[in-house]
Amino acid sequence: MARPKANTRWTVLPHAPIERLSERLWRIEGALPTMPLRRVMAIARRSDGGLVVHNAVAVDDAALAEIEAWGPVAAIVVPSGYHRLDAGVFHDRYPAARVICPRGSRAKVEQVVPVAGSYEDEPTDPAIALETLDGTATNEGVMIVRDGGGASLVFNDIVFNMPHQRGVSGFVLRFLTASSGGPRVSRIARWFIAKDKPALRGHLERLAATPELRRIVVSHHEVIDRDPARVLRDVAATL
Repeated sequence: MARPKANTRWTVLPHAPIERLSERLWRIEGALPTMPLRRVMAIARRSDGGLVVHNAVAVDDAALAEIEAWGPVAAIVVPSGYHRLDAGVFHDRYPAARVICPRGSRAKVEQVVPVAGSYEDEPTDPAIALETLDGTATNEGVMIVRDGGGASLVFNDIVFNMPHQRGVSGFVLRFLTASSGGPRVSRIARWFIAKDKPALRGHLERLAATPELRRIVVSHHEVIDRDPARVLRDVAATL
């Protein structure tokens, strides 16, 4: 299978060690080639012990060993058609894992990896839920992880939390794409993801009311763990 705009071999870029956010949620932040953005892989552990990998990133042998010791990779969530760089090679390494993506992104994701189903097709689990976000033409979603420490929301590109960067790229991210400077919906997301802003705002507001919400994980840069419910309501209000 041809893999346009995706890695065809396991290519490890610099990344941080695994960060254990809660008893069921891990996070790894790494570099992107030729871009100042940092990308984030989140790994959640289902109630049956299987792992759900959100936004797969090729990592080094030590990190892989730690992941595999935690549990078998059961599902690989490709959160949009623009987050498929390592989806194919990750599935090559874990061929028994189901590949899941938002229904509206399936055509793009299937250019690089076979897709088993959409968010709505995943079985109900008390620890992990996948929801398609209203107002995104079924192209974006959220993973909700619950454990003894509360609830976590794992988003893709609809919410950014990126500090300002330096140089020309920093200028572009700050002033042209409006991507940096704290929690926000970037200009790119407003143009290409938020197809129905009132519907999306309503869904984000409902997610902000998630009981015992402890943190919001985004696919680029920093975790939001200070009053995440208020932050998400504030972000939603900008739509």
